[in-house]
Amino acid sequence: MSIWWSLHLRRDAASVPLARRLLLGTMETAGVDPEISYDLSVALSEACANAVEHGGGAARDHTSEAFRVTAYLDGEKCRIEVADAAPASPPPGPAPPQPVPAEAEHGRGLCLIEQLADHVHIGNKPGRGGAVVSFDKILKWREDAPLTAV
Repeated sequence: MSIWWSLHLRRDAASVPLARRLLLGTMETAGVDPEISYDLSVALSEACANAVEHGGGAARDHTSEAFRVTAYLDGEKCRIEVADAAPASPPPGPAPPQPVPAEAEHGRGLCLIEQLADHVHIGNKPGRGGAVVSFDKILKWREDAPLTAV
């Protein structure tokens, strides 16, 4: 079984719950375990919030006013990508994001995504600039799942 969808959203706080609800609805319909669905929805919310807050750029074609979310449920894995118009900062490297104090109001998103997903990649879109945060998680299925991994 393979399902994928892609959204082009405005860089507005109201876009974050829209993306999260679509992901949760897709995974519930497919029969993904609720704990896995919840972890991925929180990670997606963090990535979208980062795109809304930091995703602007100097683009003249209004692409800086939007970001893209793409989700792939393919076999036993879910991959999510969030792309915006601002270069990734700091540049990606081998070191994971540094821990942020629990009382901090900002800066926890990437660390949270790293904790909730199995694999995370933060980079820049080739050629056009802009950041891409992608993350994967191995799926577990409910016993009564209408769609199962093939």
